[in-house]
Amino acid sequence: MAKNEGIADVVVVGAGASGAAFTWSLAQAGINVVCLEQGGWVAEDAFPTSDADAQIHLQTDFHPDPGFRGLPADYPVNETETPIAPLMYNAVGGSLIHWGAHFPRFHPSDFRVKTLEGVAEDWPVTYEELEPYYDENDRMMGVSGLMGDPAYPEKPERPCPPLSIRKSGELLAKALDKLGWHWWASDTAVSSVSYDGRDPDMGGFLRSFASADLNYWPAALKGGARLEIHARVREILVDESGNATGVLYYQDGELKEQKAKVVVLACNGIGTARLLLNSTSAIFPNGLANSSGLVGKCLMHHPVGSVLGVFDEWLGTEDGGPRGSTMLSQEFYETNPDHDFIRGYELQILSYGNAPLAAALGGLMGQKVAWGEDHHDEFKQRFGHSVGIAIMSEDLPEEHNMVTLDSEMTDSDGIPAPKINYTVSENTAKMLEHGVARATEIMEAAGATKVFSSTLRRNAGWHLLGTARMGEDPETSVVDRWGRTHDVSNLFIIDGSIFTTSACVNPTPTIQALALRTADYLKGEGGQVIQ
Repeated sequence: MAKNEGIADVVVVGAGASGAAFTWSLAQAGINVVCLEQGGWVAEDAFPTSDADAQIHLQTDFHPDPGFRGLPADYPVNETETPIAPLMYNAVGGSLIHWGAHFPRFHPSDFRVKTLEGVAEDWPVTYEELEPYYDENDRMMGVSGLMGDPAYPEKPERPCPPLSIRKSGELLAKALDKLGWHWWASDTAVSSVSYDGRDPDMGGFLRSFASADLNYWPAALKGGARLEIHARVREILVDESGNATGVLYYQDGELKEQKAKVVVLACNGIGTARLLLNSTSAIFPNGLANSSGLVGKCLMHHPVGSVLGVFDEWLGTEDGGPRGSTMLSQEFYETNPDHDFIRGYELQILSYGNAPLAAALGGLMGQKVAWGEDHHDEFKQRFGHSVGIAIMSEDLPEEHNMVTLDSEMTDSDGIPAPKINYTVSENTAKMLEHGVARATEIMEAAGATKVFSSTLRRNAGWHLLGTARMGEDPETSVVDRWGRTHDVSNLFIIDGSIFTTSACVNPTPTIQALALRTADYLKGEGGQVIQ
């Protein structure tokens, strides 16, 4: 077995949203940090939309589902026991390569669900503690947005001016005004102007320009961080005292070891649970950091319903706006005692842009134009005339929703594949039904000639949360308020697996804010583990 020379201060597993932000922060402080990423670099000019086959890539080698995509960097996932397929991308930048770049923060209430609603658990951190890290991350990402959203505490001026909500957004904004419901232009991690040496994302490529390989990683590498690509980690090593000593990983057909004083996992809610469960020893026979028995349990998604409206008006196909949500409504975000469910959902307005295949296949909405003699007429009615609303629901933690190791399936290096067991709760199902009805009202108020809907999309498993959750009590959580595992003092987790609850908004800003906060902890009061 080949061994890398030297012992790193910190080894980070995963070069996506959290791994990149965390590594950058440590590198700026002169800490010797090594990051291992099982994927490689994706070229900045990969998948130009001007190519005739661009949209075909979204159904093949750039498909968001790794099981469908099947690239060498991917690992299989047994998803036979879940209605929501996990969607992720293994590369420098992680799943942000595929990103729609919708960038909402949690609300203060999201950290106090137990106190407010009597369900789940409160986070051991507050919105106010994360606020400076939200702000720092916004600056690094080059967020575009509009000041003054009444749904949130006051934020600093957005780093970049707001992006267009497009004609379709203007149409739905008038409908929301008519109904008296909240709406606001989305904060988006797509810079509307040139920012920090990066050109604005004008939609010329399928890959995102808001991904961590283009914002955090150049600065991290310039600061002295080392990044190893095509490095698939098999397990975390521990000594006889139960302290982490490093990781074993496969690279170029060899099994290698990277020693480190601190091990940090940034592999998402599936990958981190898989790695911990595969890291067994005499001291940790049931998986590393798993004395609570909660590693892999309480998996949370954001189950998504969808509504598609078709209009007589030409809504345009212009580029340069948000890839994901152009605008949002948080009218139904908080618990309402008149509803038959707890917590709430966000309504995200989605423009179809200029992708003919997306119009034909229904995009996220999944409402395909049927084949047959009316196919072309139906396509003409939809292309440039459609707008979608995604209902992003809050998923409360339940222990039966889990990631385990599959007994038969493995990746190309023989590492057991993860298996997902997940069901949508009755609370979430009621929430989605309510959200679809409200989104339909918006479309009708806007004058849609046709409305299609779905209460659950299978292709919506981007947010993989909760499988190593944060808490004060070692018996009911896996990591403490800094992301340090209760069982192993020099093992930290910084991805979405540490979420105590999921809120009902995209988690990337909160994941990165938590990662930056943990990095500051290791640079300060928690730094004795690196000494």
